[in-house]
Amino acid sequence: MMETLQDIKQTVIFNAPIEKVWKSVSTSEGIESWFMPNDFKPELGYEFHLQSPFGPSPCKVIELDEPNRLSFTWDKDGWVVSFILKDLGGKTEFTLIHGGWKQPDAVLPKANEESAVIRERMSHGWIGILENLGKVVEK
Repeated sequence: MMETLQDIKQTVIFNAPIEKVWKSVSTSEGIESWFMPNDFKPELGYEFHLQSPFGPSPCKVIELDEPNRLSFTWDKDGWVVSFILKDLGGKTEFTLIHGGWKQPDAVLPKANEESAVIRERMSHGWIGILENLGKVVEK
């Protein structure tokens, strides 16, 4: 059996209080300001959509622990995205984990590319996305 791909994990420190960062990652308007249009609501079990470049992606809130952790399923390929926030006294440590990857050669239907290619692309993409989040919360 082939190994599945490793989770994408990125941690950054924002010069912003945890409450401000939480509001930017746990509201529909906040998420749209740095990530994608959506109809998110911060409710456990809530089903929503992210408007990705490949069309609407169905998602579901599976973990909600204000203001420390939010996790949701993303699309139909088993992805789980988690935002983990840690209060650093006026600053916030923010960790993003994008898990649920399949084997490297598994083809993802929407993109019609191998999982390893998509994972690599998204790993780099998250860097820019988190930079966008930093611009939002640090202004």
